Amino acid sequence: ACLGMLLFGIVFLSLGSVNNMLAERFHLDDSSIGTLTALLPFGILAGSLVFGPIVDRFGYKWMLIVCALLVFTGLEGMAFAGRRGLIQFFVFLIGFGGGVLNGATNALAADVSEGERGAKLSLLGVFFGIGALGMPSTLAALSKHFSLAGIVAGIGCFVLVPVLYFLWITFPPPKQKPQPGSAASGFALLKHPIFFLAGITLAIQSGMEGMSNDWMTRYFKKVTLSGERPDEAKTLLGLMAVTGAMVVARLVLSGLLKRVSSQVVLFASIGLTATGALLLMLSTSYGAALAAALFIGAGLAACFPVVLSYIGDLYPAQSGTAFSTIFFIALIGNMTINKSFGFLAQIHGIQQYTKVMLGCLAASTVLLLLVVRQLGKTAVGKSLLQKASLPVNNQTTFAAATPTNPSIH
Repeated sequence: ACLGMLLFGIVFLSLGSVNNMLAERFHLDDSSIGTLTALLPFGILAGSLVFGPIVDRFGYKWMLIVCALLVFTGLEGMAFAGRRGLIQFFVFLIGFGGGVLNGATNALAADVSEGERGAKLSLLGVFFGIGALGMPSTLAALSKHFSLAGIVAGIGCFVLVPVLYFLWITFPPPKQKPQPGSAASGFALLKHPIFFLAGITLAIQSGMEGMSNDWMTRYFKKVTLSGERPDEAKTLLGLMAVTGAMVVARLVLSGLLKRVSSQVVLFASIGLTATGALLLMLSTSYGAALAAALFIGAGLAACFPVVLSYIGDLYPAQSGTAFSTIFFIALIGNMTINKSFGFLAQIHGIQQYTKVMLGCLAASTVLLLLVVRQLGKTAVGKSLLQKASLPVNNQTTFAAATPTNPSIH
C-alpha cells in the first residue's frame, strides 16, 4: 500500500513540477495550464470511480499492477510528446492510473489496519509525501545537468520497481460478495449525512491541496520572485516546502492520533493552514514565502487521513466502494477549484491564491463542525472523536455503524 501511495505522490506532483516546462514548450497561458491541472484530477476522478467495486469483488493485485504501468506510460509520454493534444492525453492517463492507486491503497491500508486506521492512514500519507517530494526535488537537483524531459523519463522508469514487488507479494483476498461493492451501493452511501458531509469536506480539502501542488511554483515565479532572474530551482523549492512539511506532519500524526483527540488535530490543522496563507499574502521576501509554504503543507496534512479513518471505521464491510465514492466527490472539488482558479488567475493574477485558500478554509471549518456534530449522535462516532485510532475488540462494534443503522441517517 505504501509503495502504491508513493507512486500516487509522483503522479499528484507531476504536473505542478513541470508546468513551467510545458508552458514554455507549448506557449501556454494560465488558462491553458488551468485546463491541464483540471485534466489530471479528472483522470484521478475516473480512476477513483472504477476501483472500489472491482477491488471489493476481485481484490487489489492486478489492478495495482496495471495502473502502475499506466503511470509509467503517461510519464514517458509527458516527457517526449510533441503536441499539446498528446500531452493532454498523457496527463489524463497519469491521472487515471494514479486515481486507482490512491483509492485502492487507502482502502487496502484501511483493510489491514483495523483498530488504528487514523494512525496507519497518516503513515500511508507519509509515502504520498515522499513520492510527491521526490518529483520536484529530483528535477531541482538534476535540472542543471540534464534536460527536464530526460529527468521525467527517468522517474517514469522508477515506477517499474514497485510493479515487480506487486507481482511478488500476496494481497488480502477479495471480499467475494458482489452486492456490497456494487455501484448502486456506493451512491446509496450519499444518503447518509456523515458520509455526504465528509465527501464535501474532502472536496474542498482536495481543491486546496491541488491548488498548492499545481500552482505553488507558478506563484513563486510570478509573485515571490517576480523581480528576480528566473530560477527553476528556487521556484521548485516552494513546492518542495509544501510537500516536505506535509510529509513530516503526517509522520508526526501517525503517532499523535493514537493519543490526541482527532477533532483537536483537525481544527489545529486549519489554524496552521490559515497562518500559512496569511503569511504568504503578506510576505515580502523569499524566506518568508518559504516559511508560509511550510505552514500550508503542515496544515493540509491532517484532514484526509482523519476523515478517511472515520469512513473506514463506519463502513468496513465495503471499504473499497466507500473510499471510491468519497474520492469521487473529493476530486470533483479538486477539478472545480483548480479550473476556477485558472480563470481567476488569468483575469486577476495568481496572487489571488491566498484569498481563495482562506475562503476554502472557512468553508472547510463549517463542514468539519457539521461532521463532528453528526458523528457525536452515534455511539461509535463519539469514540472516534475521542481518539481517531481507537482499538476495536470485535466486529459487533462496527455493526452499530453500518449503513443500515438508523442512527447514521
